[in-house]
Amino acid sequence: MAGPIRVTVHPPSPSGGRRVRVDGEILGLAHNTADVAEFLRRAGLEIDAADVAGVPWIDWRGVGPERWGPETEG
Repeated sequence: MAGPIRVTVHPPSPSGGRRVRVDGEILGLAHNTADVAEFLRRAGLEIDAADVAGVPWIDWRGVGPERWGPETEG
């Protein structure tokens, strides 16, 4: 693969979970960092789920890796 990899984790969907893209391709809907790590493993990138939150090449859109559910009004 030429150039740096681009991983995007989109904001939580209204029903929960976050869409994960690698170089523009949607890999799936993640519900936690373990899901993100598994999607990346399937794409050929080995990363431990414990490290997902801290790698600089993952773009966390909207909120960071601590939020996975739908937004609630309180």
